[in-house]
Amino acid sequence: MKRTFVAAAALALIIGCSQNTITGRNQLSLYNEADIQSMAASEYTQFLSQNKVVASTANKDAEMVRRVGQRLTSAINSYYASKGLSQELEGYKWEYNLVDSKEVNAWCMPGGKIVVYTGLLPITQNEAALAVVMGHEIAHALAKHGNERMSQATVQQLGGVALSVAIANKTPEAQNLFMSAYGVGSQVGALLPFSRKQELEADHYGLIFAAMAGYDPQQAIPLWERMAAAGNGQKPPEILSTHPAEATRIDKLRELMPEALKYYKPIGK
Repeated sequence: MKRTFVAAAALALIIGCSQNTITGRNQLSLYNEADIQSMAASEYTQFLSQNKVVASTANKDAEMVRRVGQRLTSAINSYYASKGLSQELEGYKWEYNLVDSKEVNAWCMPGGKIVVYTGLLPITQNEAALAVVMGHEIAHALAKHGNERMSQATVQQLGGVALSVAIANKTPEAQNLFMSAYGVGSQVGALLPFSRKQELEADHYGLIFAAMAGYDPQQAIPLWERMAAAGNGQKPPEILSTHPAEATRIDKLRELMPEALKYYKPIGK
């Protein structure tokens, strides 16, 4: 039995590795992107139906989330087009929603399904910092980190067997794995943490996208300082359950800043 599991896992690792077109890194991607986007659309609709969505037509914060999302989307489309990779965004139907919740959280599912929680806004404090967070979350989705985390967890749990069947049929096991991988609430059990490499990639491209959208990427430094302070002496923000607050993070952000600033053109200039 053990040999069968090891063999299945090894086979999954061999056939499931692919190179991400943006990061250039080889990563384990056992799930079909079209199937994941289909599940994302379904789970996103269900999530919105079960939570209080703040209408952008009557709320300045919801309008801000929509505005930041649209500017980031435009920047991302331009970035991918400049790399000759526009086809990578096929199937993306962007949505940006603000949800009334005290949780300090935000996430982006494959296909551009984004949610920001109202509990995050007292920490972001301004539009540029919100753009940094949303750019970071979008970068996780574009870098297919959720697929990678799901794939790694599946190899550990199932040996990489019957993957496409599980996701295509939207089995409860696949749904729980999906929600855990994308950080959609703690009710699904233990959330799958991002690796340091995934976090650095999300920081890197998130800063670039925010800068291209006209937002000052330097707002990332005080943002993450506020985020870390919010977790001192109490339960850390939900977003930090999947985004580890490392002592070296701000130093890494400072290292990335010169490149991000090359893309920065303030809105209206």
